Amino acid sequence: MLAYILRRLLYALPILVGVNLITFALFFVVNTPDDMARMQLGIKRVTPEAIEKWKVERGYDKPLLWNEKAAGAGRLSQTIFYQKSLRMFVGDFGRADDGRDIAGEIKGRMGPSLAIALPVFVLGLFVTVSFALLLVFFRATYLDFAGVVLCVAMMSVSSLFYIIGGQYLVSKAWHLVPISGYVGGLDATKFLVLPVVIGIVSGIGASTRWYRTIFLEEIHRDYVRTARAKGLSELAVLFRHVLGNAMIPILTGVVVVIPSLFMGSLLTESFFGIPGLGSYTIEAINAQDFAVVRAMVFIGSLLYIVGLIATDISYTLVDPRVRLE
Repeated sequence: MLAYILRRLLYALPILVGVNLITFALFFVVNTPDDMARMQLGIKRVTPEAIEKWKVERGYDKPLLWNEKAAGAGRLSQTIFYQKSLRMFVGDFGRADDGRDIAGEIKGRMGPSLAIALPVFVLGLFVTVSFALLLVFFRATYLDFAGVVLCVAMMSVSSLFYIIGGQYLVSKAWHLVPISGYVGGLDATKFLVLPVVIGIVSGIGASTRWYRTIFLEEIHRDYVRTARAKGLSELAVLFRHVLGNAMIPILTGVVVVIPSLFMGSLLTESFFGIPGLGSYTIEAINAQDFAVVRAMVFIGSLLYIVGLIATDISYTLVDPRVRLE
Protein backbone atom coordinates (compact mmCIF):
# COMPACT_ATOMS: atom_id res chain seq x y z
CA MET A 1 0.00 0.00 0.00
CA LEU A 2 2.80 2.43 0.92
CA ALA A 3 4.66 1.63 -2.30
CA TYR A 4 1.48 2.30 -4.28
CA ILE A 5 1.04 5.73 -2.63
CA LEU A 6 4.71 6.61 -3.21
CA ARG A 7 4.41 5.72 -6.89
CA ARG A 8 1.38 7.98 -7.25
CA LEU A 9 3.22 10.83 -5.51
CA LEU A 10 6.21 10.41 -7.81
CA TYR A 11 3.90 10.46 -10.83
CA ALA A 12 2.25 13.67 -9.61
CA LEU A 13 5.47 15.65 -9.06
CA PRO A 14 6.49 16.03 -12.73
CA ILE A 15 2.87 16.87 -13.63
CA LEU A 16 2.84 19.73 -11.12
CA VAL A 17 6.23 20.96 -12.36
CA GLY A 18 4.99 20.82 -15.95
CA VAL A 19 1.86 22.79 -15.09
CA ASN A 20 4.01 25.37 -13.32
CA LEU A 21 6.25 25.72 -16.37
CA ILE A 22 3.29 26.11 -18.72
CA THR A 23 1.74 28.72 -16.42
CA PHE A 24 5.05 30.60 -16.30
CA ALA A 25 5.30 30.54 -20.10
CA LEU A 26 1.75 31.83 -20.53
CA PHE A 27 2.17 34.67 -18.04
CA PHE A 28 5.74 35.79 -18.79
CA VAL A 29 6.70 34.57 -22.27
CA VAL A 30 3.49 34.71 -24.31
CA ASN A 31 2.23 37.66 -22.25
CA THR A 32 5.38 39.59 -21.38
CA PRO A 33 5.73 41.96 -18.39
CA ASP A 34 5.61 44.87 -20.86
CA ASP A 35 2.23 43.64 -22.11
CA MET A 36 0.99 43.36 -18.52
CA ALA A 37 2.08 46.93 -17.83
CA ARG A 38 0.29 48.25 -20.92
CA MET A 39 -2.90 46.44 -19.96
CA GLN A 40 -2.75 47.89 -16.46
CA LEU A 41 -1.71 51.43 -17.40
CA GLY A 42 -3.66 51.72 -20.64
CA ILE A 43 -2.51 50.79 -24.11
CA LYS A 44 -2.74 54.37 -25.43
CA ARG A 45 -0.44 57.16 -24.31
CA VAL A 46 1.66 55.06 -21.92
CA THR A 47 5.30 56.06 -21.69
CA PRO A 48 8.28 53.67 -21.48
CA GLU A 49 9.18 55.26 -18.15
CA ALA A 50 5.75 54.40 -16.71
CA ILE A 51 6.09 50.82 -17.95
CA GLU A 52 9.52 50.46 -16.38
CA LYS A 53 8.30 51.92 -13.08
CA TRP A 54 5.35 49.50 -13.03
CA LYS A 55 7.71 46.55 -13.64
CA VAL A 56 10.14 47.65 -10.91
CA GLU A 57 7.35 48.03 -8.34
CA ARG A 58 6.22 44.41 -8.93
CA GLY A 59 9.61 42.78 -9.47
CA TYR A 60 9.04 42.17 -13.17
CA ASP A 61 12.15 44.09 -14.23
CA LYS A 62 14.46 41.11 -13.65
CA PRO A 63 15.53 38.59 -16.34
CA LEU A 64 13.21 35.64 -16.92
CA LEU A 65 15.47 32.62 -16.29
CA TRP A 66 19.12 33.67 -15.87
CA ASN A 67 20.58 36.86 -14.42
CA GLU A 68 24.03 37.49 -15.91
CA LYS A 69 24.56 40.58 -13.77
CA ALA A 70 24.20 38.72 -10.46
CA ALA A 71 26.88 36.64 -8.77
CA GLY A 72 26.77 33.02 -7.58
CA ALA A 73 23.35 31.66 -6.72
CA GLY A 74 21.86 35.09 -7.40
CA ARG A 75 22.03 34.33 -11.11
CA LEU A 76 19.15 31.93 -10.55
CA SER A 77 17.43 33.50 -7.54
CA GLN A 78 17.40 37.05 -8.97
CA THR A 79 15.07 36.04 -11.81
CA ILE A 80 11.35 36.21 -12.45
CA PHE A 81 11.13 32.42 -12.72
CA TYR A 82 12.57 31.85 -9.26
CA GLN A 83 10.75 34.67 -7.45
CA LYS A 84 7.36 34.44 -9.18
CA SER A 85 7.14 30.76 -10.07
CA LEU A 86 9.40 28.46 -8.03
CA ARG A 87 8.59 30.19 -4.72
CA MET A 88 4.94 29.19 -5.11
CA PHE A 89 5.96 25.61 -4.27
CA VAL A 90 6.66 26.77 -0.68
CA GLY A 91 3.47 28.83 -0.43
CA ASP A 92 5.05 32.20 -1.22
CA PHE A 93 2.65 33.81 -3.70
CA GLY A 94 3.92 37.35 -3.29
CA ARG A 95 1.69 40.40 -3.02
CA ALA A 96 -1.28 41.59 -5.02
CA ASP A 97 -1.32 44.89 -6.84
CA ASP A 98 -3.06 46.51 -3.86
CA GLY A 99 -0.17 45.43 -1.60
CA ARG A 100 -2.00 42.71 0.34
CA ASP A 101 -0.33 39.36 0.96
CA ILE A 102 -1.89 36.79 -1.39
CA ALA A 103 -1.25 33.82 0.91
CA GLY A 104 -2.97 35.61 3.78
CA GLU A 105 -5.95 36.47 1.58
CA ILE A 106 -6.24 32.84 0.49
CA LYS A 107 -6.23 31.61 4.09
CA GLY A 108 -8.86 34.14 5.10
CA ARG A 109 -11.14 33.40 2.15
CA MET A 110 -10.87 29.61 2.24
CA GLY A 111 -13.34 29.32 5.11
CA PRO A 112 -16.35 30.91 3.33
CA SER A 113 -15.62 28.85 0.21
CA LEU A 114 -15.55 25.62 2.21
CA ALA A 115 -18.72 26.63 4.05
CA ILE A 116 -20.56 26.53 0.72
CA ALA A 117 -18.67 23.83 -1.16
CA LEU A 118 -18.60 21.09 1.50
CA PRO A 119 -22.39 20.95 2.12
CA VAL A 120 -23.04 21.11 -1.63
CA PHE A 121 -20.56 18.30 -2.22
CA VAL A 122 -21.71 15.95 0.57
CA LEU A 123 -25.45 16.56 0.39
CA GLY A 124 -25.42 16.75 -3.40
CA LEU A 125 -23.64 13.39 -3.66
CA PHE A 126 -26.12 11.79 -1.26
CA VAL A 127 -29.16 13.24 -3.07
CA THR A 128 -28.03 12.39 -6.60
CA VAL A 129 -26.86 8.85 -5.80
CA SER A 130 -30.09 8.14 -3.90
CA PHE A 131 -32.21 9.55 -6.73
CA ALA A 132 -30.29 7.51 -9.30
CA LEU A 133 -30.76 4.32 -7.26
CA LEU A 134 -34.47 5.09 -7.01
CA LEU A 135 -34.76 5.42 -10.78
CA VAL A 136 -32.86 2.17 -11.28
CA PHE A 137 -35.10 0.41 -8.77
CA PHE A 138 -38.14 1.50 -10.82
CA ARG A 139 -36.35 1.10 -14.17
CA ALA A 140 -38.42 0.79 -17.33
CA THR A 141 -41.48 2.29 -15.59
CA TYR A 142 -43.27 5.60 -15.93
CA LEU A 143 -41.50 6.82 -12.78
CA ASP A 144 -38.10 6.12 -14.35
CA PHE A 145 -39.14 7.88 -17.57
CA ALA A 146 -40.44 10.91 -15.68
CA GLY A 147 -37.26 11.07 -13.61
CA VAL A 148 -35.06 11.02 -16.72
CA VAL A 149 -37.15 13.75 -18.36
CA LEU A 150 -36.87 15.85 -15.19
CA CYS A 151 -33.09 15.36 -15.11
CA VAL A 152 -32.72 16.37 -18.76
CA ALA A 153 -34.83 19.46 -18.15
CA MET A 154 -32.82 20.42 -15.05
CA MET A 155 -29.44 19.95 -16.72
CA SER A 156 -30.60 21.99 -19.73
CA VAL A 157 -31.12 25.09 -17.57
CA SER A 158 -28.11 27.27 -16.79
CA SER A 159 -26.99 27.49 -13.18
CA LEU A 160 -27.30 31.26 -13.54
CA PHE A 161 -31.06 30.81 -13.89
CA TYR A 162 -31.22 28.93 -10.57
CA ILE A 163 -29.20 31.67 -8.85
CA ILE A 164 -31.24 34.59 -10.14
CA GLY A 165 -34.54 32.73 -9.78
CA GLY A 166 -33.69 31.63 -6.23
CA GLN A 167 -32.67 35.13 -5.19
CA TYR A 168 -35.85 36.64 -6.60
CA LEU A 169 -38.25 34.01 -5.23
CA VAL A 170 -36.77 33.13 -1.84
CA SER A 171 -35.09 36.42 -0.90
CA LYS A 172 -36.99 39.19 -2.67
CA ALA A 173 -40.51 37.74 -2.86
CA TRP A 174 -40.68 35.58 0.29
CA HIS A 175 -38.04 37.41 2.40
CA LEU A 176 -36.85 34.14 3.94
CA VAL A 177 -33.08 34.74 3.73
CA PRO A 178 -30.84 37.69 2.79
CA ILE A 179 -30.30 38.13 -0.92
CA SER A 180 -26.51 38.48 -0.51
CA GLY A 181 -23.77 39.16 2.02
CA TYR A 182 -21.81 37.22 4.59
CA VAL A 183 -20.89 37.35 8.29
CA GLY A 184 -18.77 35.08 10.42
CA GLY A 185 -19.85 32.58 13.05
CA LEU A 186 -23.23 30.91 13.33
CA ASP A 187 -24.94 33.92 11.78
CA ALA A 188 -23.41 32.89 8.47
CA THR A 189 -26.01 30.10 8.20
CA LYS A 190 -28.74 32.42 6.96
CA PHE A 191 -26.43 33.64 4.18
CA LEU A 192 -25.36 30.12 3.18
CA VAL A 193 -28.68 28.27 3.06
CA LEU A 194 -29.79 29.59 -0.32
CA PRO A 195 -26.41 29.18 -2.11
CA VAL A 196 -26.12 25.62 -0.81
CA VAL A 197 -29.65 24.66 -1.89
CA ILE A 198 -29.12 26.19 -5.32
CA GLY A 199 -25.78 24.40 -5.68
CA ILE A 200 -27.42 21.05 -4.91
CA VAL A 201 -30.46 21.61 -7.14
CA SER A 202 -28.43 22.83 -10.12
CA GLY A 203 -26.30 19.66 -10.07
CA ILE A 204 -29.08 17.08 -9.69
CA GLY A 205 -29.86 16.69 -13.39
CA ALA A 206 -26.42 15.91 -14.81
CA SER A 207 -25.15 13.92 -11.81
CA THR A 208 -28.26 11.76 -11.50
CA ARG A 209 -28.18 10.81 -15.19
CA TRP A 210 -24.48 9.93 -14.87
CA TYR A 211 -24.97 7.74 -11.81
CA ARG A 212 -28.11 6.13 -13.28
CA THR A 213 -26.10 5.08 -16.36
CA ILE A 214 -23.41 3.54 -14.14
CA PHE A 215 -25.94 1.60 -12.07
CA LEU A 216 -27.77 0.34 -15.15
CA GLU A 217 -24.51 -1.05 -16.52
CA GLU A 218 -23.91 -2.92 -13.27
CA ILE A 219 -27.47 -4.19 -12.83
CA HIS A 220 -27.16 -6.59 -15.78
CA ARG A 221 -23.88 -8.22 -14.79
CA ASP A 222 -23.47 -11.86 -13.78
CA TYR A 223 -22.85 -11.20 -10.08
CA VAL A 224 -26.21 -9.43 -9.84
CA ARG A 225 -28.02 -12.41 -11.35
CA THR A 226 -26.17 -14.66 -8.91
CA ALA A 227 -27.23 -12.47 -5.97
CA ARG A 228 -30.85 -12.62 -7.11
CA ALA A 229 -30.63 -16.39 -7.51
CA LYS A 230 -29.54 -16.64 -3.88
CA GLY A 231 -32.77 -14.96 -2.85
CA LEU A 232 -31.56 -11.44 -2.07
CA SER A 233 -34.13 -8.67 -2.38
CA GLU A 234 -33.80 -6.00 -5.05
CA LEU A 235 -32.90 -3.37 -2.42
CA ALA A 236 -30.15 -5.60 -1.03
CA VAL A 237 -28.82 -6.17 -4.54
CA LEU A 238 -28.76 -2.44 -5.24
CA PHE A 239 -27.15 -1.25 -2.01
CA ARG A 240 -24.88 -4.19 -1.17
CA HIS A 241 -23.65 -5.16 -4.64
CA VAL A 242 -24.44 -2.64 -7.37
CA LEU A 243 -23.51 0.44 -5.33
CA GLY A 244 -20.28 -1.12 -4.08
CA ASN A 245 -19.12 -2.19 -7.54
CA ALA A 246 -20.02 1.19 -9.04
CA MET A 247 -17.84 3.11 -6.60
CA ILE A 248 -14.81 3.36 -8.90
CA PRO A 249 -16.56 5.35 -11.67
CA ILE A 250 -18.35 7.37 -8.98
CA LEU A 251 -15.03 8.26 -7.36
CA THR A 252 -13.61 9.16 -10.76
CA GLY A 253 -16.41 11.68 -11.25
CA VAL A 254 -16.02 13.05 -7.74
CA VAL A 255 -12.37 14.04 -8.26
CA VAL A 256 -13.27 16.91 -10.61
CA VAL A 257 -15.23 18.52 -7.77
CA ILE A 258 -12.35 18.52 -5.28
CA PRO A 259 -10.66 21.75 -6.52
CA SER A 260 -13.95 23.62 -6.19
CA LEU A 261 -14.13 22.63 -2.52
CA PHE A 262 -11.26 25.02 -1.87
CA MET A 263 -11.37 27.31 -4.89
CA GLY A 264 -15.04 28.11 -4.45
CA SER A 265 -17.72 28.70 -7.04
CA LEU A 266 -17.08 31.72 -9.23
CA LEU A 267 -20.72 32.43 -10.06
CA THR A 268 -22.25 31.58 -6.69
CA GLU A 269 -19.82 33.61 -4.59
CA SER A 270 -19.98 36.59 -6.94
CA PHE A 271 -23.79 36.75 -7.05
CA PHE A 272 -24.27 36.12 -3.32
CA GLY A 273 -21.46 38.40 -2.16
CA ILE A 274 -19.56 35.60 -0.39
CA PRO A 275 -15.94 36.67 0.28
CA GLY A 276 -14.46 33.35 -0.83
CA LEU A 277 -11.75 32.31 -3.25
CA GLY A 278 -14.14 32.24 -6.19
CA SER A 279 -15.09 35.89 -5.84
CA TYR A 280 -11.42 36.68 -5.13
CA THR A 281 -10.48 35.17 -8.50
CA ILE A 282 -13.21 37.11 -10.32
CA GLU A 283 -12.11 40.36 -8.67
CA ALA A 284 -8.49 39.69 -9.67
CA ILE A 285 -9.47 39.00 -13.29
CA ASN A 286 -11.55 42.19 -13.48
CA ALA A 287 -8.70 44.20 -11.93
CA GLN A 288 -6.12 42.43 -14.14
CA ASP A 289 -4.17 41.48 -11.02
CA PHE A 290 -1.88 38.93 -12.66
CA ALA A 291 -0.16 37.89 -9.43
CA VAL A 292 -3.46 36.74 -7.88
CA VAL A 293 -4.63 35.01 -11.06
CA ARG A 294 -1.31 33.18 -11.36
CA ALA A 295 -1.52 32.03 -7.73
CA MET A 296 -5.10 30.77 -8.16
CA VAL A 297 -4.16 28.85 -11.32
CA PHE A 298 -1.30 27.17 -9.46
CA ILE A 299 -3.48 26.29 -6.46
CA GLY A 300 -6.20 24.93 -8.74
CA SER A 301 -3.76 22.62 -10.52
CA LEU A 302 -2.23 21.52 -7.20
CA LEU A 303 -5.64 20.66 -5.75
CA TYR A 304 -6.62 18.74 -8.87
CA ILE A 305 -3.45 16.64 -8.66
CA VAL A 306 -4.08 16.03 -4.93
CA GLY A 307 -7.60 14.96 -5.86
CA LEU A 308 -6.25 12.49 -8.42
CA ILE A 309 -3.92 10.97 -5.82
CA ALA A 310 -6.74 10.75 -3.27
CA THR A 311 -8.93 9.07 -5.88
CA ASP A 312 -6.23 6.53 -6.73
CA ILE A 313 -5.84 5.72 -3.03
CA SER A 314 -9.60 5.41 -2.57
CA TYR A 315 -9.66 2.92 -5.46
CA THR A 316 -7.61 0.54 -3.34
CA LEU A 317 -10.16 0.77 -0.52
CA VAL A 318 -13.16 -0.14 -2.69
CA ASP A 319 -11.34 -2.57 -5.01
CA PRO A 320 -8.20 -4.35 -3.69
CA ARG A 321 -7.39 -5.55 -7.21
CA VAL A 322 -6.17 -2.04 -8.05
CA ARG A 323 -3.51 -2.25 -5.34
CA LEU A 324 -2.40 -5.68 -6.49
CA GLU A 325 -2.02 -4.50 -10.07
